Amino acid sequence: MANRHHLLLDLGIVAASVIIAVILGLTGVLKDVLFFSQGFSFLGSFVAGIFFTSIFTVAPATVVLGEAAQLNSLLAVAFWGGLGSLLGDLVIFRFIKDRLSEDFLCLLQQSKFEKVRLIFKCRLFKWILPLAGAIIVASPLPDEIGLMLLGLSKTKTWLFIPISFLLNFTGILIIGLIARAVA
Repeated sequence: MANRHHLLLDLGIVAASVIIAVILGLTGVLKDVLFFSQGFSFLGSFVAGIFFTSIFTVAPATVVLGEAAQLNSLLAVAFWGGLGSLLGDLVIFRFIKDRLSEDFLCLLQQSKFEKVRLIFKCRLFKWILPLAGAIIVASPLPDEIGLMLLGLSKTKTWLFIPISFLLNFTGILIIGLIARAVA
């Protein structure tokens, strides 16, 4: 019963964060905040980096990072944006690793999911899960999916931090290069 309450609470938190992100996106508040902070190049890159991690906020953050890369040092924008993305990813990762992965594994302990649970225990799967998660974090796909895979694979936080920073730094650097080439 406690696990079910825990699962419902976590699903409520996820639903509330999605609703807030959608409201911020639809009302234009997020766009205004990102464009306001862009005037302060490092702060703007950092704030845009935070929002670069979520599927619901990645579009305006990408625009701000691309414009910042055209006006400022490309490496500085990628560095500060990478740090912001690391912060955003770390919040999501800690939540997923500590809470949602437990809920997910608890669901898999039900008899219907016995075969799926056995797949998760396979040695090969323990290597594929974090690799797939890292590839997704580096790609334009939503970080949440990659972070979930990394959390389920029980990736250590000390290992996650440099990986997340490097992947996001590289992604923002590529966005900046594309923005400069198009401009």
